[in-house]
Amino acid sequence: MTQNTLAAKDGVDVSFIGIAEGRRSVRKYDSSAVVTEQEIRELLEFATKAPSSSNMQPWRFLVVTDTELKAKLLPIAFNQQQVVEASAIVIVLADTEMYTLSEQIYEAAAAAGYMSEEVKNNMIANSTNMYSSLPAERLKEIVVFDTGLVAMQLMLAARTKGYDTVPMGGYNRDQLKELFGISDRYIPTLMLPIGKAAAPGHPTTRLPIDQITTFNKF
Repeated sequence: MTQNTLAAKDGVDVSFIGIAEGRRSVRKYDSSAVVTEQEIRELLEFATKAPSSSNMQPWRFLVVTDTELKAKLLPIAFNQQQVVEASAIVIVLADTEMYTLSEQIYEAAAAAGYMSEEVKNNMIANSTNMYSSLPAERLKEIVVFDTGLVAMQLMLAARTKGYDTVPMGGYNRDQLKELFGISDRYIPTLMLPIGKAAAPGHPTTRLPIDQITTFNKF
């Protein structure tokens, strides 16, 4: 089925399909290209429209643009050159105490008219009680999952602006935390270089849908 047929039949935004299909993991960047702080803020603003468990928004972003800091990140990232060549490195962290902001989150929702005062108060109490009492491994699973959602949205947002990215899980998390003084409250999930490609990311293949999908049974 072609993109045009899909769009005509199901009302799919063809430009989104183009973005999704055009995204590549780029590892060689034009070191002279600059993604401005304002652009990064706009990309993050869009990325945070991603869903999260109970709207707790556990993602936190550490943006590294300083040349000396990127050089310090290089050995932490096992000398992967995109860390120093890309315009910015967005380090995505998961906040395991995100529920402490539930009052702020739901107060804002109530002020916007999205929920009543009664619902707001119930949501604050329920979210605080539930997440604070979860086993550590289950809580980690939730917040790491949610940071994956925001990271994917960030990559697609960057692509719409003509920038490239590569999600990186290969780095020393303990050394990263030591470099920036990050407490154990936060879990580093991935590094995301953003910039202009100096060489295109190579295309890849995917497993056939029929091989990885079943309907109504497994």
